[in-house]
Amino acid sequence: MGLRARVFHLAVGTDPKLRRMLRYWAASTALYAVFAVLIGVESGARELGLGLYAALGSSAFYLLVRASARLCLRPHTLAAWQGLFGITCNMWAYSITGPLRGATLMGLMVVVVFCTFALRPRQTLLLALCGLLGMGATMWWHQLREPLRYPPRVEALTFAIMAGCSLTVTFLTGEMNKLRARLKAKRETLEGALDTIRLLATTDELTGVSNRRHMNEVLGDEERRAPPRPACVALLDIDFFKQINDRHGHAAGDAVLRAVAVRLRAGLARGATLARWGGEEFLVLLPAVALDDAQAFIESLRAAMTGLVVPGVDPDLRVSFSAGVAARLGAEPFSATINRADKALYDAKAAGRNRVERAA
Repeated sequence: MGLRARVFHLAVGTDPKLRRMLRYWAASTALYAVFAVLIGVESGARELGLGLYAALGSSAFYLLVRASARLCLRPHTLAAWQGLFGITCNMWAYSITGPLRGATLMGLMVVVVFCTFALRPRQTLLLALCGLLGMGATMWWHQLREPLRYPPRVEALTFAIMAGCSLTVTFLTGEMNKLRARLKAKRETLEGALDTIRLLATTDELTGVSNRRHMNEVLGDEERRAPPRPACVALLDIDFFKQINDRHGHAAGDAVLRAVAVRLRAGLARGATLARWGGEEFLVLLPAVALDDAQAFIESLRAAMTGLVVPGVDPDLRVSFSAGVAARLGAEPFSATINRADKALYDAKAAGRNRVERAA
């Protein structure tokens, strides 16, 4: 990482939320700077104190935002403090500006709009009321001390217009905030629904492993690899599953399927994919594995079934599976590899079950 990148990361951090808060800080600082320049044109040297006050305040808020995580300062707390700081800047600007001082009142509405992104509607209203109280007190003080420069009637009308505009902006931003919250809630609901749909589309509901559709997608991705890599598939079939259903009921059969899936998934090798292929059959994809190693691995899974206890089912029930293993030949379709594995599975059943056979 270069020096420039390190300095940039030191200044703005790497957290997206922190960077967003610093962008708001930069926008408000730029606004203070523009106001200071415009006020300077009107008031001359009198804006130097306000400029220094705004610069020091902005610097302090940069440090607070940058260290907000360590100081446990929440965004709405920082926004409220910055809003109050902006109100004091507005009060000062109104006091030192000449005939154009009415234009500075628009800054109060800008403060409210900036803070609405972090504050709740009620908090935004309280901030707007604080702004009206502060500006009202400032205007009342000046018309009391200098009635010729600050005519009471003009100040009263100006305050009334400012109050109406400020409260209207506060109401509209509050409604916008509510709308944004509703849209966010709907988006989260939609994302949750999409995750559920995606899960249902790729997962077998009973066993929790991949379903046949998802396995076909995985096999298709493997077929499209260039160049093709060695891979093996194993087709597993629970022994005497029909008898389990007939003697113990379909609920017991479902429990056996779930227990077998849990045991298989627990022993699954890294990179392998397990799917319920249909009924009591499971398919295992073993990429980048030779046939001897694949057979040994499936044999270890078969051995792990010894002593499997299925909750809610006769403890004397012995669960085992037969399996056929086949290696993919070159770039052949996996359908051909699975067919050979199926034939090997048939050989395993014919040889007495509870065994693993490899395709010729």
